[in-house]
Order: sequence, then C-alpha cells, then structure tokens
Amino acid sequence: MSDYRKVIEGYRDTDLYKMSDAEYAELKKAEMADMQSYVTAINESKEPAVMYKKGRAVTDLKHLIESSAAIWGSKVLYHQIMPGATEYTEFTYSEVLRDVRGIGTELISMGLKDAHIGIIGANCYEWAESYFAVTGGVGVVVPLDKELPPEELENLVKMGDIKAVICCQEKYYDIFKEIKTNKKTGLEAVIGVGQEAHENAKKGLFSWDIIRKDGIQKVAGGDRAYLDARVRASDMAAILFTSGTTGVSKGVVLSHRNLCTDILIAQTYLEVCPEDIFFSVLPIHHTYECTCTMLEGMFMGASMAFCRGLKYITKDMQMVRPTFLLAVPLIYEKFYNTIQKTLKKQKRDRLVNALFAINNLTSKIGLNIAEPIAKKIMAQFGGRIDMFIAGGARVDPKVLMFFRSMGIPCLQGYGLTETSPMVALNPDQWRFMRNDSAGKLFQFTECKIADKDEDGNGEICFRGPMVMLGYYKNPEATAACMENGWFHTGDLGYLDSDNYIYITGRKKNVIIAANGKNVFPEEIEEKIGRSPYIEECMVWADEENEDRMKRGIYATVRIDGENVSEALGEKAADEDAVYSLIDNEIDKVNQSLPDWKRVKHIIIKKGEFNKTTAMKIRRFVEENKTAE
Repeated sequence: MSDYRKVIEGYRDTDLYKMSDAEYAELKKAEMADMQSYVTAINESKEPAVMYKKGRAVTDLKHLIESSAAIWGSKVLYHQIMPGATEYTEFTYSEVLRDVRGIGTELISMGLKDAHIGIIGANCYEWAESYFAVTGGVGVVVPLDKELPPEELENLVKMGDIKAVICCQEKYYDIFKEIKTNKKTGLEAVIGVGQEAHENAKKGLFSWDIIRKDGIQKVAGGDRAYLDARVRASDMAAILFTSGTTGVSKGVVLSHRNLCTDILIAQTYLEVCPEDIFFSVLPIHHTYECTCTMLEGMFMGASMAFCRGLKYITKDMQMVRPTFLLAVPLIYEKFYNTIQKTLKKQKRDRLVNALFAINNLTSKIGLNIAEPIAKKIMAQFGGRIDMFIAGGARVDPKVLMFFRSMGIPCLQGYGLTETSPMVALNPDQWRFMRNDSAGKLFQFTECKIADKDEDGNGEICFRGPMVMLGYYKNPEATAACMENGWFHTGDLGYLDSDNYIYITGRKKNVIIAANGKNVFPEEIEEKIGRSPYIEECMVWADEENEDRMKRGIYATVRIDGENVSEALGEKAADEDAVYSLIDNEIDKVNQSLPDWKRVKHIIIKKGEFNKTTAMKIRRFVEENKTAE
C-alpha cells in the first residue's frame, strides 16, 4: 500500500472535527495524491481507446465545484427557462458557487450540519445548487423520486433518516408539509423553492430563496462555517434509492471518491469540451443523469440546459441548441420512429435510408454524403448535436446506426446506481464502436463473469473505485450482492477478449424452458420490438399451468395504433384482424429462434403497462400479463 493510501486509511474513522488543522491538511494532501495517481495512469495509458486525457485530480464534490469555478468562473454553467419566461436564463460558474456557498452557510446555521437532506422536484438549477450545497460541507444528499406517491416518500424519509427536504416545486412543498405534520418521521425542516418568505420558521417551514439570500449575506459578512467545512473523500456523499421492478427500494450509498473517480475515468472515452452544452431531460434524481450530465459536465467545464419536460424536448432543443444528449433508449427510439414516419409520409424513406446505409461506409473515410439531408433532420434537435449517449437499457442497433449514418456518434454505455453509475462505454470513434456491446470496460475497473453457463453467459460482477459503499442500514442486502469487494450486478452476459461487455438479460428474469435451458426475455423482446406495429412488449412464461395447452412463453404487447391503422385501414377496429397482424409479426420473430425459445401465446394489452418511475415494465406484476 502506498504511503498516501496508508494516511487515508489511518484517518478513515477519525472525527473530522477532532482532527487538528495539520492532520486534516495531511489527509487532503493524501486524497489529492490518490486522485492524481489515477490522472497519471490515464496520461501514461497505452490503451488506444483512452483517447482523451483532459481530466484533473478532484478529491470530493466540494473540490469539484470550487476548482471548476476557479477555472471557468465567468462561463455559463446552467441554462434554464424561468417560470413565465420564454427564453433561457444563464447562470455562470461563479454565480452558482456563490449561491451554493450561501445555501450551505444558512443550512448549517439552521442546525443541519451532518444531516441527511432530501431534494425533490423537476430538473432545475435550484435542484443542482441544493445538491452541491449539501454535499459541499453540510451533510449527505438524498435525491428523491418526484413520481412517487406521498406514502412512499414518507417511507423514504424514515429509511434515509432525512432531517430536511428541499422542494423545487410547490406541490412537493405541500406534500412534505403534510408528512412533517404527521410526525411519523424525523423530518424537521421543509424548504420550498419559490416561497417568498419563511412560512413558519418555528414550525420548520422555510423559503429556499430566503435561505440563499441570507446565506450569501452571511458569507459576505465573514461567516466561514461552510467555507471551512471539512469533507472526506471516503465518506458518503449521497444515498440514492433504487426503484426496481420488484418494488423494493434500497438506499445506495455513494462516497465522494466513488463519484469523482467515475467522472474522471468516463471522460477518457469521449471528448467533452467547455463549449459543449448538455441537455438535461432524464430525471436528475437518477444517478445516470446526475453523474453523467450534471457532475461530468461541471468537471469538464461544459454547460447544462434544463428541459421543461418531455413534451418540450424539441422546442427547448431548438432554442438552446445543445451538443450532448444522454437519454434512455425509449427516447432515441421515439426520435427514430418519428423521423421514419415523416419520411414515409413524404415517400422518401427508402431513398433516405439507402443513402444513409451507403454513408455508413463512406463516412469511415471522411466522406459524409448524407450531410445535406442529415442537416435538415437534425435541425429539429437544434442543429448542433455532436453526441447521443444511450444508457439504462439495451438500445436497438438499427437506431444506433441510423443516427451514426447521419454523422452523429450514438453510443451505448452501461452502469448501475451501485457503480456511480458508469463502468463501461463505447468510445466515440468509429473504430471502437460495437453496436451489440453495452460498452468497453473502464480503466481501473475489474470485471468477472460468475457461474457461466454452457454458452459462456454468467452474472456480471465488478470491482473498482466507483463501486458503492453498500446499502444504507441494510447489511443483509449489501452482503447478498458484495463479495470480497466484487459487486454482483444481477445482470447476465459476457466479456470478450477486448474487454467489451455484452448483456443478455437479468438473472431474476431468466425463464427456464421446459427442456431446462435458459431463455432471456430481453433478447426476444428486442426482436419483437423491431416490428413497426408493436409499441412495447413483455415476454414471460407459464410452465406450471394445469392446462398443458396454456403452458409456454407468452408475449404481452401494446400495439402502435397509428401504424396498425395505416396497415389495416378500415379493419383496424377489428380485433381479429389486429391479432392476425401481430401474430404474423411474432411468427417472423419465432422463425429466427429455436423452438424452445419461441413465443407460444400472444396477449394484446389495451391499457398501459404498470411501470417503475424509471419507465421500466414491472415483470412480476400480474396486471402486466393481462389484456386489461
């Protein structure tokens, strides 16, 4: 063990405020040496995919915002359309740091030092400033899912030992006022963004705007309680509650070091510049958006533009003209389907798609023959998009290739909340992109495949500096997935000789066919989802039904009404005609599968699937297996 890591280990459990100034300085020096060792290794790396080496050593989230503001102080950090406005307002790095210090100072003066503080609401600069204020010297941040019902939010307040909640919209302020009034939790303070004044400070009802203003004044008056607050890299920075398809939430504990190493390593595979604008559309409480857009963007000196919501994506993108978009496959697939439908109506779909197919070849030698058409298509996204990154689920390779054929790199990445989240990414140059891979393993990250089957598939496990500390106050759950530093993801797949990861399914989702072989429903769903007549589907099995005729693999599908209507015309209202059309599509998929993997039964769902707040279909909910 190196000398600096010995120092870090020696101070790991020491009370930060019982350390002398000299001891704390020694700890921070050792943490800096630790992070610098990663920077040095990146700079000296001979791995061809490690193409970008612009990162710097950042020890913790307080150091991240302070160092970024020191470098890019007058540059715009956040773009936001304020209530009632029609144009984006800009906030610079220096202005954000001033606000963060003000908020943090006042939170400490309110007695919230070392508290767990929740944040809830739509993506906005107030959310981001609150996050950095809490993690920069106040306590532990607990991002909360704004789509959860009040009773579940109340439960998370208990589970996360939350003492205060910052509410970015009035409706959440009202919800948490009620939770506080119920006195079933340890909630002491509810802080509302947009409140003109403290509603009742004695009863713990505060205005975020007043807190920020008062804190800024205190800093100007010499209050250094927050400025001098101590932060240890190995301490927990955030607790993020998962929203799994089983409905059981667990609090993932991430340290400052987890998050800082992840953003340092991620930037080596793709080029991010200070001129870039990240477009924020995914829920910011998810670690994918939080780390890969908010933290990564700040680390690289880029800007972040907040979208007002899914229905405003096109309008907002045309206004702010972003260069980077991180999203889930569903969003890119909707972009793709909308473009294809438009081209089809114009009777240009065959011509354009053929041109793009040729462009896939010519662009590899620097000749973009599709640029004029691509420019018109991409104008709806603002016209400056340089990068689409997909994560959260597997994306259809045809969608990746379509956008790449227009000259826009469209990459898949892979990660989990428990890994901060990124552990793999397809690098942004053609020669490193693999459509069927979730990404190339990050430097400093180990991957092993446990319990391989006869095809080489097994559970994907990781070990590295971005792996979580554990689940909050849940040693049983932690022990169930952590073994000697290895995190068992629950995902199934394999790793090739070039360290690219391939995902085949989820361990808990595997279907055991009648012949004992494993069937990965995700594989079949992806094939079915390529049909223009199927909006989404869920594959499942019933091998124990008393009626032998009802046993086998099922597909519950939701149809694409517009495409079905176009295909069937007047017969679109005929259920038998619709079923016949879908049955034919499933039959095409079955022809590409061995008999034991084939779908035997089809259910056409009339309503929406029951989904998690991350918009993933809940596989083990009975209503998702029915037509209603």
